[in-house]
Amino acid sequence: MSHEFSHLRTSGAAGGIVADQNARPETLEADAIVTFLTEGGVGSGSVAEIDAATGGLITRLVAAGEITGRRLECVPLLAAPGLRAGQLVVVGLGKREEIDAGVLYHAAATAARHLAGRPRGKVAFVADGFWTTRQAEQAVAGAAVGMVGQDLYRAEKRRTRFGSTVWLVAPPEAVARGVVIGEGVNLARRLVNMPPDDLYPQTFSEEIAAVAGRTGMEVDIWDEEQLARERCRAILAVGRGSTRAPRLVILRYRGPGAREDQPDLALVGKGVTFDSGGLSLKPSESMLSMKCDMSGGAAVVAAAATIAALNLPINLVAAIGLVENMTGPAAYKLGDVITARSGTTIEVHNTDAEGRVVLADVLDVVRGFNPKQIIDAATLTGACMVALGHDVAGLFTNDQRCCDDLARASRAVGEQVWQMPMYADYDDQIKSDVADIKNVGDGRWGGAITAAKFLERFVGGIPWTHVDIAGPAFAEKPRPWTDGGGTGAFVRPLVELARGPE
Repeated sequence: MSHEFSHLRTSGAAGGIVADQNARPETLEADAIVTFLTEGGVGSGSVAEIDAATGGLITRLVAAGEITGRRLECVPLLAAPGLRAGQLVVVGLGKREEIDAGVLYHAAATAARHLAGRPRGKVAFVADGFWTTRQAEQAVAGAAVGMVGQDLYRAEKRRTRFGSTVWLVAPPEAVARGVVIGEGVNLARRLVNMPPDDLYPQTFSEEIAAVAGRTGMEVDIWDEEQLARERCRAILAVGRGSTRAPRLVILRYRGPGAREDQPDLALVGKGVTFDSGGLSLKPSESMLSMKCDMSGGAAVVAAAATIAALNLPINLVAAIGLVENMTGPAAYKLGDVITARSGTTIEVHNTDAEGRVVLADVLDVVRGFNPKQIIDAATLTGACMVALGHDVAGLFTNDQRCCDDLARASRAVGEQVWQMPMYADYDDQIKSDVADIKNVGDGRWGGAITAAKFLERFVGGIPWTHVDIAGPAFAEKPRPWTDGGGTGAFVRPLVELARGPE
């Protein structure tokens, strides 16, 4: 079992990450010190102080073209004069006017990932006075994420957490909150990176229950019998092909001062712990990474846990539908008609379009809580990746204000999103001749939109935004700021949405 958020039971800081406003870089004994440089030279601020302490070393290297300050440039300098640290790492931020929380998150993660390639006892990061509090939080979170790899099962780790991390200049409260945010992202990443033989509906629900216990959330787990009593026939249909029964997990959190009668926010996550495609079987190369098909569920669990750990003043409900989509003798079939919990009948045209079928029941359950708004996150369609690529999540909505708030929260923390159309004409493409709707549109075109139109049928007019994270949820290869595997996509935007504008 994991230890994310375990520090909430103690008085110490998590993972040895602390703020020190009294220490100075030139006197600090550490394995490494990280400083941040913008394009155009040293200028002023923390990096200028470090430059002065090293006798103008950074200025000379900039003049020689050895360091540019370009975004995510990472230059280690060994035995820098004037410092007691073993090395100085200079990370580029790009142009000063373009610096935001996302840039700082990725820059700090890049430096941490570089240094975590071997064991380090103590690493110091030097923030800058012009950063806002929330920018500092995201930098701290990025550093916490960068030192963690996907090598959960390797005897010889490629990434090793630092013995301790010290943040200079950054406000202590920003460091404390940044640690919690980073833990949330790492929780989502760990869940996604777990193999499907270890993480399946029952064990995923147990992981969620453990996280809920550490963060003070209420948890309710519906097993197969409860799902049947609740008429969740869509979830049960998708899960029939597996020997591992489905689950539905409901989390509740009510923060200080939050109203009791109505959730301010409902989060819904797709938790397909492995997707073979069912009888519409995927080819092997497409199936290899399908342990990541529960990334939306992981993001929702991690975001809810982070919101609770931060003690935000919000009434929150979160629900995650957990299934395996397999090919066993009882697997649901093309041509089947499923009656969802809402009473809507669904004709199955493709068993590999299972996520929306699962979410049909989960959305209906959440609708019963009458939340002010619903956000669902899912690795729903390859079509969204065709439209937007690997790095951008698609947004689909029935309420523009709800979508705009989520888009602002996403961009505030540096995760890229783009809104897609939801014209009424797309509804015609999911009409069925034998049932109310079918689970795919007409042909391959507009597949991400017709999937969203399918989901829209189950939210009952409540303001709702669907986030298709099929692209950014899983990195097929390493990036400067992260190893391959689960990225923890959309944990930070959901937390930012719950917090509201700065």
